[in-house]
Amino acid sequence: MSDRPPLPPFTAETAAAKVQAAEDAWNSRDPERVALAYTEDSVWRNRDTFLTGRAEIVAFLTAKWERELDYVLRKSLWAFTDDRIAVRFQYEWHDATGQWTRSYGNELWEFDAHGLMRRREASINDVPITAAERRLTGPRTPEEHGQEIPLR
Repeated sequence: MSDRPPLPPFTAETAAAKVQAAEDAWNSRDPERVALAYTEDSVWRNRDTFLTGRAEIVAFLTAKWERELDYVLRKSLWAFTDDRIAVRFQYEWHDATGQWTRSYGNELWEFDAHGLMRRREASINDVPITAAERRLTGPRTPEEHGQEIPLR
């Protein structure tokens, strides 16, 4: 098994780097790439959906990004311990009818010694927005890394 740095135990700097790496991967909208950050038997709760393992993660993300078009995500480090990270996030997307949505949420992550996420719990709320209310139009530039996400 190969390592997926940064590895626990986390510091403020390495936890922030782990969060940015996750944001970058999810903004690729590539389910296979994203799934590589998780253990083979990773367990998830995403809203009301429960998943186990990379194959289920890939299937879930494939369906998600078929529904949630032009998806753009921002994650911010909230807190961390040796092998756990808490994140708050927002993402924007539209459905096939053109209705835009901003999704707000929190995630709890737990990592193994190799830096792979073995547990992910996500609580998410959706708020319909207009196209004019969008503020996320693409992945962050390097200059934007670490910037806070506005609440509203």
